[in-house]
Amino acid sequence: MNPRVVAVVGPTATGKSDLAVQLARRLGGEVVNADAMQLYRGMDIGTAKLPTAARCGVRHHLIDVLDVTETASVAAYQRDARRVVEQLLTAGRVPVLTGGSGLYVRAVLDELDFPGTAPELRAELEGELAEQGAPALHERLHRLDPVAAGRILPSNGRRLVRALEVIRITGRPFSAALPQPGPARYRAVIVGLDTDPALLDARVGTRVDRMFAQGLVAEVRDLLPGGLREGRTASQALGYRQVITALDAGTDPAAAAESIAAATRRFVRRQRSWFRRDPRIRWLDCQQPDLLEGALVHTCNG
Repeated sequence: MNPRVVAVVGPTATGKSDLAVQLARRLGGEVVNADAMQLYRGMDIGTAKLPTAARCGVRHHLIDVLDVTETASVAAYQRDARRVVEQLLTAGRVPVLTGGSGLYVRAVLDELDFPGTAPELRAELEGELAEQGAPALHERLHRLDPVAAGRILPSNGRRLVRALEVIRITGRPFSAALPQPGPARYRAVIVGLDTDPALLDARVGTRVDRMFAQGLVAEVRDLLPGGLREGRTASQALGYRQVITALDAGTDPAAAAESIAAATRRFVRRQRSWFRRDPRIRWLDCQQPDLLEGALVHTCNG
Protein backbone atom coordinates (compact mmCIF):
# COMPACT_ATOMS: atom_id res chain seq x y z
CA MET A 1 0.00 0.00 0.00
CA ASN A 2 1.03 3.60 -0.57
CA PRO A 3 1.97 5.73 2.49
CA ARG A 4 -0.77 7.30 4.63
CA VAL A 5 -1.86 10.93 4.32
CA VAL A 6 -4.69 12.53 6.28
CA ALA A 7 -6.78 15.37 4.84
CA VAL A 8 -9.29 17.59 6.66
CA VAL A 9 -11.64 19.31 4.21
CA GLY A 10 -15.02 21.01 4.05
CA PRO A 11 -16.65 24.42 3.79
CA THR A 12 -15.35 27.61 5.36
CA ALA A 13 -16.01 28.20 9.08
CA THR A 14 -16.20 24.53 10.08
CA GLY A 15 -13.02 24.51 12.18
CA LYS A 16 -10.73 22.58 9.83
CA SER A 17 -7.54 24.30 10.99
CA ASP A 18 -8.13 23.53 14.66
CA LEU A 19 -8.96 19.89 13.99
CA ALA A 20 -5.91 19.50 11.75
CA VAL A 21 -3.66 20.71 14.59
CA GLN A 22 -5.27 18.29 17.05
CA LEU A 23 -4.92 15.37 14.64
CA ALA A 24 -1.29 16.23 13.91
CA ARG A 25 -0.51 16.26 17.65
CA ARG A 26 -2.16 12.89 18.21
CA LEU A 27 -0.77 11.21 15.08
CA GLY A 28 2.77 12.56 15.17
CA GLY A 29 2.29 14.71 12.11
CA GLU A 30 2.65 18.15 10.60
CA VAL A 31 0.08 20.35 8.86
CA VAL A 32 0.24 21.09 5.13
CA ASN A 33 -1.88 24.08 4.13
CA ALA A 34 -4.35 23.63 1.26
CA ASP A 35 -6.03 27.04 1.42
CA ALA A 36 -5.00 29.09 -1.61
CA MET A 37 -5.25 32.43 0.21
CA GLN A 38 -3.25 31.34 3.26
CA LEU A 39 -0.26 31.03 0.93
CA TYR A 40 0.03 34.83 1.12
CA ARG A 41 2.18 36.66 3.65
CA GLY A 42 0.29 39.29 5.61
CA MET A 43 -3.17 38.00 4.72
CA ASP A 44 -3.87 36.70 8.20
CA ILE A 45 -7.15 38.02 9.59
CA GLY A 46 -9.22 37.77 6.42
CA THR A 47 -8.10 34.19 5.75
CA ALA A 48 -8.59 33.07 9.38
CA LYS A 49 -4.98 31.94 9.48
CA LEU A 50 -4.17 30.26 12.79
CA PRO A 51 -1.89 32.44 14.95
CA THR A 52 1.39 30.79 15.88
CA ALA A 53 0.25 30.26 19.48
CA ALA A 54 -2.85 28.38 18.32
CA ARG A 55 -0.70 25.94 16.32
CA CYS A 56 0.37 24.32 19.61
CA GLY A 57 3.91 23.72 18.42
CA VAL A 58 2.78 21.80 15.32
CA ARG A 59 4.83 22.73 12.28
CA HIS A 60 2.80 24.22 9.39
CA HIS A 61 3.95 24.09 5.77
CA LEU A 62 3.01 26.26 2.77
CA ILE A 63 1.72 29.19 4.80
CA ASP A 64 3.16 32.68 4.11
CA VAL A 65 5.11 31.58 1.04
CA LEU A 66 3.89 34.15 -1.54
CA ASP A 67 3.90 37.93 -1.77
CA VAL A 68 0.52 39.49 -2.52
CA THR A 69 1.76 40.51 -5.97
CA GLU A 70 2.42 36.88 -6.95
CA THR A 71 -0.22 34.76 -8.67
CA ALA A 72 -1.17 31.51 -6.97
CA SER A 73 -1.09 28.51 -9.29
CA VAL A 74 -2.53 25.10 -8.54
CA ALA A 75 0.19 23.47 -10.64
CA ALA A 76 2.94 25.20 -8.61
CA TYR A 77 1.13 24.36 -5.39
CA GLN A 78 0.87 20.70 -6.45
CA ARG A 79 4.64 20.54 -6.99
CA ASP A 80 5.48 22.21 -3.68
CA ALA A 81 2.91 20.35 -1.58
CA ARG A 82 3.86 16.94 -2.93
CA ARG A 83 7.50 17.66 -2.13
CA VAL A 84 6.55 18.48 1.47
CA VAL A 85 4.26 15.45 1.78
CA GLU A 86 6.93 13.08 0.53
CA GLN A 87 9.58 14.59 2.81
CA LEU A 88 7.27 14.06 5.79
CA LEU A 89 6.48 10.48 4.81
CA THR A 90 10.17 9.72 4.42
CA ALA A 91 10.78 11.15 7.90
CA GLY A 92 8.02 9.00 9.38
CA ARG A 93 5.73 11.97 10.00
CA VAL A 94 2.02 12.06 9.10
CA PRO A 95 1.10 14.82 6.63
CA VAL A 96 -2.21 16.41 7.66
CA LEU A 97 -3.43 18.31 4.62
CA THR A 98 -6.12 20.87 5.37
CA GLY A 99 -8.02 23.61 3.60
CA GLY A 100 -11.16 24.54 1.74
CA SER A 101 -9.62 24.88 -1.74
CA GLY A 102 -10.98 21.66 -3.20
CA LEU A 103 -8.85 21.58 -6.32
CA TYR A 104 -5.70 22.17 -4.28
CA VAL A 105 -6.51 19.19 -2.07
CA ARG A 106 -7.25 16.97 -5.04
CA ALA A 107 -4.08 18.13 -6.81
CA VAL A 108 -2.02 16.63 -3.98
CA LEU A 109 -3.97 13.46 -3.31
CA ASP A 110 -4.73 12.36 -6.87
CA GLU A 111 -2.72 11.81 -10.03
CA LEU A 112 -3.73 14.94 -11.92
CA ASP A 113 -2.19 16.80 -14.83
CA PHE A 114 -3.12 20.41 -15.46
CA PRO A 115 -3.23 22.11 -18.86
CA GLY A 116 -0.23 24.33 -19.48
CA THR A 117 -0.23 28.06 -20.10
CA ALA A 118 0.42 30.14 -23.21
CA PRO A 119 1.91 33.52 -22.19
CA GLU A 120 0.94 35.36 -25.39
CA LEU A 121 -2.62 34.06 -25.27
CA ARG A 122 -2.85 34.84 -21.55
CA ALA A 123 -1.69 38.42 -22.22
CA GLU A 124 -4.26 38.76 -25.01
CA LEU A 125 -7.10 37.59 -22.77
CA GLU A 126 -5.97 39.79 -19.89
CA GLY A 127 -6.00 42.74 -22.27
CA GLU A 128 -9.58 41.88 -23.24
CA LEU A 129 -10.48 41.62 -19.57
CA ALA A 130 -9.11 45.11 -18.94
CA GLU A 131 -10.92 46.56 -21.97
CA GLN A 132 -14.24 44.72 -21.87
CA GLY A 133 -14.62 43.75 -18.23
CA ALA A 134 -15.24 40.40 -16.56
CA PRO A 135 -18.99 40.17 -17.41
CA ALA A 136 -18.20 40.22 -21.14
CA LEU A 137 -15.71 37.37 -20.73
CA HIS A 138 -18.23 35.47 -18.63
CA GLU A 139 -20.81 35.83 -21.41
CA ARG A 140 -18.28 34.45 -23.90
CA LEU A 141 -17.47 31.54 -21.62
CA HIS A 142 -21.18 30.81 -21.25
CA ARG A 143 -21.47 30.44 -25.02
CA LEU A 144 -18.44 28.15 -25.19
CA ASP A 145 -18.89 26.16 -21.99
CA PRO A 146 -22.10 26.75 -19.99
CA VAL A 147 -21.05 24.23 -17.32
CA ALA A 148 -17.82 26.11 -16.56
CA ALA A 149 -19.64 29.46 -16.67
CA GLY A 150 -22.05 28.18 -14.04
CA ARG A 151 -19.14 27.40 -11.71
CA ILE A 152 -17.24 30.70 -12.10
CA LEU A 153 -18.51 34.00 -10.74
CA PRO A 154 -19.02 36.69 -13.43
CA SER A 155 -16.72 38.96 -11.39
CA ASN A 156 -13.81 36.51 -11.19
CA GLY A 157 -11.67 37.80 -14.03
CA ARG A 158 -8.67 35.63 -13.22
CA ARG A 159 -10.65 32.39 -13.42
CA LEU A 160 -12.47 33.52 -16.56
CA VAL A 161 -9.17 34.23 -18.30
CA ARG A 162 -7.85 30.82 -17.29
CA ALA A 163 -10.99 29.04 -18.51
CA LEU A 164 -10.88 30.75 -21.90
CA GLU A 165 -7.14 30.10 -22.15
CA VAL A 166 -7.60 26.35 -21.54
CA ILE A 167 -10.40 26.18 -24.10
CA ARG A 168 -8.16 27.82 -26.71
CA ILE A 169 -5.14 25.61 -25.83
CA THR A 170 -6.94 22.26 -25.66
CA GLY A 171 -9.85 22.78 -28.02
CA ARG A 172 -12.08 21.28 -25.33
CA PRO A 173 -14.49 22.79 -22.79
CA PHE A 174 -12.81 24.00 -19.62
CA SER A 175 -15.23 21.86 -17.61
CA ALA A 176 -13.89 18.77 -19.43
CA ALA A 177 -10.37 19.72 -18.36
CA LEU A 178 -11.31 19.82 -14.68
CA PRO A 179 -9.83 16.71 -13.08
CA GLN A 180 -11.98 14.02 -11.49
CA PRO A 181 -11.15 12.16 -8.26
CA GLY A 182 -8.46 9.49 -8.60
CA PRO A 183 -6.50 7.53 -9.27
CA ALA A 184 -5.11 8.16 -5.82
CA ARG A 185 -1.45 9.04 -5.44
CA TYR A 186 -1.37 8.26 -1.70
CA ARG A 187 -3.25 6.00 0.68
CA ALA A 188 -5.27 8.82 2.18
CA VAL A 189 -8.03 9.21 4.74
CA ILE A 190 -10.18 12.28 4.06
CA VAL A 191 -12.23 13.71 6.92
CA GLY A 192 -14.92 16.21 5.95
CA LEU A 193 -16.42 18.78 8.31
CA ASP A 194 -19.87 20.28 7.79
CA THR A 195 -23.03 21.05 9.75
CA ASP A 196 -26.60 22.18 9.28
CA PRO A 197 -26.59 24.95 6.61
CA ALA A 198 -28.49 27.42 8.80
CA LEU A 199 -26.05 26.90 11.64
CA LEU A 200 -23.09 27.29 9.31
CA ASP A 201 -24.56 30.51 7.91
CA ALA A 202 -24.65 31.85 11.48
CA ARG A 203 -21.05 30.77 12.05
CA VAL A 204 -20.04 32.65 8.90
CA GLY A 205 -21.67 35.83 10.21
CA THR A 206 -19.85 35.47 13.52
CA ARG A 207 -16.58 34.85 11.72
CA VAL A 208 -16.91 37.99 9.59
CA ASP A 209 -17.78 40.13 12.64
CA ARG A 210 -14.71 38.75 14.43
CA MET A 211 -12.47 39.59 11.46
CA PHE A 212 -13.55 43.23 11.52
CA ALA A 213 -13.10 43.35 15.30
CA GLN A 214 -9.59 41.92 14.92
CA GLY A 215 -8.60 44.60 12.40
CA LEU A 216 -9.35 43.39 8.87
CA VAL A 217 -9.57 46.95 7.49
CA ALA A 218 -6.18 47.89 8.98
CA GLU A 219 -4.69 44.69 7.56
CA VAL A 220 -5.92 45.58 4.06
CA ARG A 221 -4.59 49.12 4.38
CA ASP A 222 -1.20 47.77 5.45
CA LEU A 223 -1.07 45.45 2.43
CA LEU A 224 -2.03 48.00 -0.22
CA PRO A 225 1.41 49.69 -0.44
CA GLY A 226 2.94 46.26 -1.04
CA GLY A 227 0.77 45.67 -4.11
CA LEU A 228 -2.38 43.97 -2.82
CA ARG A 229 -4.58 45.91 -5.23
CA GLU A 230 -2.43 44.83 -8.19
CA GLY A 231 -2.14 41.17 -7.19
CA ARG A 232 -4.30 39.13 -9.57
CA THR A 233 -5.09 36.40 -7.03
CA ALA A 234 -4.70 38.03 -3.62
CA SER A 235 -6.86 41.06 -4.45
CA GLN A 236 -9.80 38.76 -5.25
CA ALA A 237 -9.84 37.03 -1.85
CA LEU A 238 -13.14 37.18 0.00
CA GLY A 239 -13.14 40.10 2.40
CA TYR A 240 -10.11 41.76 0.88
CA ARG A 241 -11.86 42.47 -2.42
CA GLN A 242 -14.86 44.08 -0.70
CA VAL A 243 -12.74 46.20 1.65
CA ILE A 244 -10.57 47.41 -1.24
CA THR A 245 -13.70 48.39 -3.18
CA ALA A 246 -15.03 50.34 -0.19
CA LEU A 247 -11.72 52.12 0.38
CA ASP A 248 -11.48 53.05 -3.31
CA ALA A 249 -15.04 54.37 -3.25
CA GLY A 250 -14.43 56.37 -0.07
CA THR A 251 -17.20 54.56 1.81
CA ASP A 252 -17.07 53.01 5.28
CA PRO A 253 -15.31 49.62 4.89
CA ALA A 254 -17.18 48.27 7.93
CA ALA A 255 -20.37 48.54 5.89
CA ALA A 256 -18.98 45.80 3.65
CA ALA A 257 -19.36 43.21 6.42
CA GLU A 258 -22.78 42.05 5.28
CA SER A 259 -21.73 41.72 1.63
CA ILE A 260 -18.65 39.75 2.74
CA ALA A 261 -20.83 37.41 4.81
CA ALA A 262 -23.25 36.94 1.90
CA ALA A 263 -20.41 36.22 -0.54
CA THR A 264 -18.87 33.79 1.94
CA ARG A 265 -22.17 31.93 2.33
CA ARG A 266 -22.38 31.55 -1.45
CA PHE A 267 -18.80 30.29 -1.45
CA VAL A 268 -19.69 27.78 1.29
CA ARG A 269 -22.41 26.35 -0.92
CA ARG A 270 -19.99 25.93 -3.82
CA GLN A 271 -17.46 24.28 -1.49
CA ARG A 272 -20.11 21.91 -0.17
CA SER A 273 -21.16 20.97 -3.70
CA TRP A 274 -17.53 20.35 -4.72
CA PHE A 275 -16.59 18.18 -1.73
CA ARG A 276 -19.85 16.21 -1.68
CA ARG A 277 -18.99 14.80 -5.11
CA ASP A 278 -16.05 12.91 -3.61
CA PRO A 279 -17.26 9.58 -2.17
CA ARG A 280 -14.00 9.02 -0.27
CA ILE A 281 -14.75 11.72 2.31
CA ARG A 282 -15.93 10.56 5.76
CA TRP A 283 -18.22 13.34 7.00
CA LEU A 284 -18.52 14.60 10.58
CA ASP A 285 -20.66 17.33 12.11
CA CYS A 286 -18.19 20.06 13.09
CA GLN A 287 -20.29 20.89 16.16
CA GLN A 288 -20.29 17.42 17.72
CA PRO A 289 -18.59 17.41 21.13
CA ASP A 290 -16.35 14.40 20.42
CA LEU A 291 -15.10 15.70 17.08
CA LEU A 292 -11.44 14.78 17.57
CA GLU A 293 -12.27 11.24 18.70
CA GLY A 294 -14.63 10.79 15.76
CA ALA A 295 -11.95 11.96 13.35
CA LEU A 296 -9.39 9.64 14.94
CA VAL A 297 -11.74 6.68 14.52
CA HIS A 298 -11.99 7.41 10.78
CA THR A 299 -8.26 7.99 10.52
CA CYS A 300 -7.22 4.83 12.32
CA ASN A 301 -9.78 2.62 10.56
CA GLY A 302 -9.24 4.05 7.08
